Amino acid sequence: MTESIRRSGEFEYENHEGTYAQPGHSAPVNPEWPPPPPYGPATAVAAPEPAPRPARKRPRGPVALLAAVAIVAAAVGGGTAYAFQELAGQDTVASTGAATPVVPSSKRGDVAAIAAAVSPSVVEVNATLGTGSSTGSGVIITSGGEIVTNNHVVAGATSIKVRTSDGRSRAAEVVGTDSSKDLALLKVKGVSGLTPASLGDSGNVQVGDSVVAIGSPEGLTGTVTSGIVSALDRDVTVSTDENQGQGQGGDGQWPFQFGGRQFNGDTGSSTTTYKAIQTDASLNPGNSGGALIDANGNVIGINSAMYSSSQQSSSSSDAGSVGLGFAIPVNTVKSDLAKLRSGSSS
Repeated sequence: MTESIRRSGEFEYENHEGTYAQPGHSAPVNPEWPPPPPYGPATAVAAPEPAPRPARKRPRGPVALLAAVAIVAAAVGGGTAYAFQELAGQDTVASTGAATPVVPSSKRGDVAAIAAAVSPSVVEVNATLGTGSSTGSGVIITSGGEIVTNNHVVAGATSIKVRTSDGRSRAAEVVGTDSSKDLALLKVKGVSGLTPASLGDSGNVQVGDSVVAIGSPEGLTGTVTSGIVSALDRDVTVSTDENQGQGQGGDGQWPFQFGGRQFNGDTGSSTTTYKAIQTDASLNPGNSGGALIDANGNVIGINSAMYSSSQQSSSSSDAGSVGLGFAIPVNTVKSDLAKLRSGSSS
């Protein structure tokens, strides 16, 4: 018998020429198993993880705010389009697309409560014209002194003064006008802290809704009347010629056409037609440019035209309302505000 001698860690292979030792490995437990490889199995190397991408910083501050407002404005529509302009640096307009109540819910529709809340936001407008003077009203829309009124109140004015509810008189200037909608934007010089009106949503107004009108008829600053919405979308035609403006002829009337008839004089050949809210709230000369207000205290219209019977005296002191008045919907004002602020004089 042939005997082989092994060192520790060796195993034997047999072949036809005899047995030899393979260093570095222990012998298999069973001779039937294949011998182990001369080196250990390769270890899988994990692929290197990609370097983490730096986290994107979320924009902050005014840029982020303006971007967010722009997205919301695009989703909501034209009713809020000018909000972006306001946040970009303009005075803030107190606009309430959701018709947030200005008066407490327990005082909804209370004329006294509405008058107390909104009167500080309505001014008397006195314009000096080349041929006389014109008296109307206006609605404060920003604390910095922006005031909306009718174009016919200030058309052709050489100077303008406004008187606030506290009795103070201040100089104002025309920023922009739009005769096609009978609107004008004024700016009181060097003021701050005025009380802006809350602009509601005239799209939600219904026939029969209670309304309050505040203005300065016959120069009586802060006069309050009340009534209801008599009709919607009335076609009212007014003159775009400043020579046909209120105050011409000294009667304080503003000519307009309605239902194929002319009221308060001749509108002339240059006219424009707009959709108006009809109300039976008493409107008299000087109410033009004032506020038409809903039961929650939100401005829903700018009073613009009223009917005086042709049988009455031509004197403004004798003229009076017979329950037929019209107001420009506040949504029209909102959509026109950017144009007025740009200095348009159309």
